[in-house]
Amino acid sequence: MKLIASLLMSAALAVTAVSALAQDATAKPDPAKGQATYGTTCAACHGADGNSMIPANPTLAQQFPEYLAKQLREFKAGKRVDAVMQGMASTLDEEAIRNVSAWLGTQKARQGFAKDKNLLATGERLYRGGAQDRGIAACAGCHSPNGAGIPAQFPRLSGQHEEYTAKQLVDFRNGTRANSTIMHDEVKYLTDHEIKALSDYIAGLR
Repeated sequence: MKLIASLLMSAALAVTAVSALAQDATAKPDPAKGQATYGTTCAACHGADGNSMIPANPTLAQQFPEYLAKQLREFKAGKRVDAVMQGMASTLDEEAIRNVSAWLGTQKARQGFAKDKNLLATGERLYRGGAQDRGIAACAGCHSPNGAGIPAQFPRLSGQHEEYTAKQLVDFRNGTRANSTIMHDEVKYLTDHEIKALSDYIAGLR
């Protein structure tokens, strides 16, 4: 009888633990807590309101919370590799990840600008039409014509820093960033010139 009671107690505790985890996974995020966590952990690199003033660091304001949460989880797990971001993400538990991502989604992204008029035609052609001869699809098909993205799988690109976007495209192309097979396949034949043109064009989308 004691063995049966012990087994029943263990089963009950297991069910309670699973139930608690499930509830935690679906808990509604708290943007106010997210703002506080963001201020102490992320603001120095990504700006007080998610609008980065450092071209190498992405603007996160107005990004889809689901996309941001996915990236933070993948940094934390080592699936997306970056020494700084892996260190930062490792300090966040699942609740903090959801809260920070939710708060950033409420912030308004500032408009960006394309800087090189000589690259404009190439960037626009690639973004809107791709390069079918090399199997490169139009970016607009997944990220929308104005760069607003499509929740929650395809992120907002509009106004993103040219330097940051260019590095991500190079990393996707080279396999250094390996957390999106789709992106690797789409950009693996882009030249350096095309990446620069595309990144500059994306910075001016609105």
